Amino acid sequence: MRTAPTILHLDMDAFFASVEQASKPSLRGKAVVVGGLGPRGVVATASYEARVFGVHSAMPMGQARRLAPNAAYLVPRFPLYKSISERVMELLRALSPLVEPLSLDEAFVDLEAGGVAWDEPSARLAGIKLRADIRAVTGLTGSVGLAASKMLAKIGSEAAKPDGLVVIEPGTERAMLGPMSVRTLPGVGPATGDHLRRAGITTVEEIVEAGEDELVRLLGKAHGHGLYAMALARDDRPVVAERETKSVSVEDTYDVDIHDRTRVGLEVLRLAERCVRRLRGAGLSGRTIVLKVRRYDFSTLTRSETLRGPTDDPAVIREAAARLLDSVDTTGGVRLLGVGVSGLADYTQEDLFAQAAGERAVAEGPVEEHAAAAAEEQPSLAERRWPAGHDVRHTEFGHGWVQGSGLGRVTVRFETPDSEPGRVRTFRVDDPDLEAADPLPLVLRGPDGGGRVPGAGPQAVSSVPASLPKSWSGSGGGAATSRP
Repeated sequence: MRTAPTILHLDMDAFFASVEQASKPSLRGKAVVVGGLGPRGVVATASYEARVFGVHSAMPMGQARRLAPNAAYLVPRFPLYKSISERVMELLRALSPLVEPLSLDEAFVDLEAGGVAWDEPSARLAGIKLRADIRAVTGLTGSVGLAASKMLAKIGSEAAKPDGLVVIEPGTERAMLGPMSVRTLPGVGPATGDHLRRAGITTVEEIVEAGEDELVRLLGKAHGHGLYAMALARDDRPVVAERETKSVSVEDTYDVDIHDRTRVGLEVLRLAERCVRRLRGAGLSGRTIVLKVRRYDFSTLTRSETLRGPTDDPAVIREAAARLLDSVDTTGGVRLLGVGVSGLADYTQEDLFAQAAGERAVAEGPVEEHAAAAAEEQPSLAERRWPAGHDVRHTEFGHGWVQGSGLGRVTVRFETPDSEPGRVRTFRVDDPDLEAADPLPLVLRGPDGGGRVPGAGPQAVSSVPASLPKSWSGSGGGAATSRP
């Protein structure tokens, strides 16, 4: 295991919501929630202002609306998020050939492999410069953790949020991890956390005290050995350079076998929703839906269905997973369920149109038939849809974004990333002077080629909250900031 904090973990701050705030002056400093706005929609990202009210990612959108009724609720703009993500990843690859993206807004970097850091001071300088470069190129902020392992670097970036940098110095890891919840460690989800809690283990130090044999007895050989090693701050996982993603999947293992067929069906639908969130978070769609079922006797069955075109539509993936479940006998009980998507592709306009239209059943025919029809005949003005948060242009009023639509009307706020908060106007949905538009850049380029962030003041510098161990070294030179 290395002895210098040269593993960097970058996590962009409330990425989707921050992009929306940067592009919409009227939403800066306001509660913003991005996600599916249909009856079964879920929150993809909530701004820090929305989190004050208890809104968080993966929450049902209906619950979010009850907690924060006055927040702005927007449909994701994945092509824009992906383009900004690509700029951030370019900055990371300039630091090292070993960059391991985890999603659009998160990645590990091996600074030592790039020759830009070899000890704590050089790693800190690389982290500070990276955050400044991200701000200059995208207008957004990211939090950075630096440590001698991937696990600790990720813990550090979480402690640095928002807009900060934390260095975990080698030799301090055990003391830092000890009082933390077992859920802090990779691989400890709700089910494993509850299992450990019932055994009287709630902190990382209590894992160490229980001993490796007890962990193996409770969790099995592989999981028990791995978790015990991480509790001792041992994590030798290397940063793996980006590889082409072949599939996206989620699965859950249940402490008690599920026998009720209705409950099994509901679990499959829930997993399908989680899979879609992960799929969209990676900016992908897919053609093949896969169901995995491990039964009471440990026999594992997989079923798959290949669609005629790639999709990220929640309704399509839910229905396919439900059909696959119909072909599996679960009478004796189910230990594990999983839903995955393979045959991946980048987002297409058809995918985004289906998503923006809401989470509805797709009953009009195959994707190819839709594409052919669209090529032959554009939708009438009255049939156009106006997703909340998406860009539009009016021949008289210029560039704006949709605040909402319904009852034959669409409300638009006219503003740009570098303008003052704009005025609101309402039009008929079939107004010929109103059309969809491409997003505007968040960062303006001056005559000298330098970047200027619209509406941005001096960059905030966050240090570690005083309640955390002193061995956690926050970024210096600025006052500490604290946000929920």
